[in-house]
Amino acid sequence: MRVTTIIAIYFLFWMLSLFLVLPFGVRTADEAGVSKVPGQADSAPAQFRPWKIVFRTTLVSAAIFFVFYLNYQFGWVTTETLLSITPHPRGE
Repeated sequence: MRVTTIIAIYFLFWMLSLFLVLPFGVRTADEAGVSKVPGQADSAPAQFRPWKIVFRTTLVSAAIFFVFYLNYQFGWVTTETLLSITPHPRGE
């Protein structure tokens, strides 16, 4: 696997992980017991910590990519494996 491919796949895993990690640990102003800013949405976080989210996302995406790369190296799940467990239309 080329370095550019590794970077591209890791970036895709990172973006997926961002949306998985983003809702965890978020507390609204009502839950945190702080006053809202005028015009603030009820669901807006009381304290937005982007570096904490980036750190968590990087850890999760690194773990997912590590499993993906091991699968790529050792071939645990292949296209043939996936095709063998999917139902086929009748007559084929």
